[in-house]
Amino acid sequence: MSKPAPSTSASRRMTLKAVARELNVSTATISNAFNRPDQLSASLRDHILLECKRLGYHGPNAAARSLRTGATGIVGVMLAERLSYNFRDSCATEFLQGVSEVLDDARANLLLMPGRDEFYHEQSMESIPDRYIVYGPPRDLSVLDRLVRQHKPVVTVDFTLENHLSLNVDNYGGARQAADHVFSQTKGDVVVIGLRLTSSDDVGRIDSHELFDAKMSISRQRLEAYRDSALAHHYTLGDDRVWNTHESTWADGVKAAREALTMNPRPTAMLCMSDQLALAALSVARDMGLSVPDDVRIVGFDDIPEARQMHPTITTVYQPSIEKGRLAAMMVLNPERYESRVLPTHLQVRETG
Repeated sequence: MSKPAPSTSASRRMTLKAVARELNVSTATISNAFNRPDQLSASLRDHILLECKRLGYHGPNAAARSLRTGATGIVGVMLAERLSYNFRDSCATEFLQGVSEVLDDARANLLLMPGRDEFYHEQSMESIPDRYIVYGPPRDLSVLDRLVRQHKPVVTVDFTLENHLSLNVDNYGGARQAADHVFSQTKGDVVVIGLRLTSSDDVGRIDSHELFDAKMSISRQRLEAYRDSALAHHYTLGDDRVWNTHESTWADGVKAAREALTMNPRPTAMLCMSDQLALAALSVARDMGLSVPDDVRIVGFDDIPEARQMHPTITTVYQPSIEKGRLAAMMVLNPERYESRVLPTHLQVRETG
């Protein structure tokens, strides 16, 4: 006959040691049933969890455990911009999907952290996680110092930070493939719709003296590849042929593409640093009555789902965003098993170019 469940007052007094005595097992066995199920047989774990429920014990106290061990079971993902931007950007959402898949399997929690200093003035959220993934260089680089001072594992994605693991894709190689393809297909003017090449919030032509350093900017790496390809094809890609956008958004892309496509002479090809910018450029070209790719070729970067679903489909550079997220999470959970990595990219030739 099963024992009656303890009273509410009794269940509040139940501790790990008390439950272990009641079930005649070790405290480690109880703890493993909640936190390390792979250490027990399925039948034993099910039995222990059922008995714990009967006794009113719901597992080791997470707050007490974190104070005792200094561990919270939380991985912080610092984003380059405000949080909301990353939920509008398909490349970012794919990356976060990959991260969350691995953290789900590891039973780890996720804390999203904006990369702007203004969010840290009145709080110290950077002290909460056990480890960090930094997705893109933060808008305010000072917040990186906050993480480094925690002396916890850090994995940087899409940029490098000295003495820490980094995960990048071959931005230069992918952009060079795209540009070589475009310059081999067109004889007219080529323009670039860039992304966050400078600190300016405005959409407009660049000044090369204001460009971000290539070590901290994947967009700068892509621009260098475009320019090297141009020179190899006896073409100069000057500042007057390169636009900067602040964000990979429809609005910024439309504004830059409209300015570029109203140039005289009109460009015959557009190298866009994201698929979102390429989709915006395609919309502008259609509004102007231009045929793509006959009048203007459009090439993107990322290979987001929309690039494959739109008609005409977008010629673009594929980067493995979901796999990048998965690998970043695996690296930060077990940094001793990994070295810094560069993932391959490749050109996907489709209908727009």
